[in-house]
Amino acid sequence: MRSIIGESEGNPVTLTLLRDGVQTELTMSPKRADLPLPQGGFETRWLVGLTGGLVFTPETRTPGPVEGLWLAVGQVGSVISTSLSGLWHMITGAISSCNLQGPLGIAETSGAAASQGIVTFIWFVAMLSTAVGLMNLFPIPVLDGGHLVFHAWEAVTGNPPSDRALRVLMGVGLSLLLSLMAFALTNDLFCP
Repeated sequence: MRSIIGESEGNPVTLTLLRDGVQTELTMSPKRADLPLPQGGFETRWLVGLTGGLVFTPETRTPGPVEGLWLAVGQVGSVISTSLSGLWHMITGAISSCNLQGPLGIAETSGAAASQGIVTFIWFVAMLSTAVGLMNLFPIPVLDGGHLVFHAWEAVTGNPPSDRALRVLMGVGLSLLLSLMAFALTNDLFCP
């Protein structure tokens, strides 16, 4: 099935289903997704929302506090590296910029996570919070990362940046941030 959906290149695919002894035809339109690979990078696939079952039994034991903290740090590191890798791949054109979602895409993904249960929803909120926190540390003047750069400047030179330089840099930073937000909202509205 994966090869049939993949070969469609996004064109509608007609599937024949056998449900309770009744044969039904269903037409589905695949959606492009750039999925992260374990070794880094991304793989482009066309998906219709179907998935196979698990070939293993998930572990259900409760880790101790130290192990839980270590697992959490590993998960945060994974979210950060995947986010940075995705951003780099979008900038270089290796994956579609449609992977950048705005408020509508985030709400849609949030709803899908919530429909899968509380554990999936909490994981999604934690992943989103980590990604937003990472973005906040970028050295863009209106973000916290930009303020850290200003503090570093003052620590090195002994003087804070001039008021005029701060106003110009803040204006540029705000313009960059608003442009990114508009681009993400455009993706929500016009990307397939």
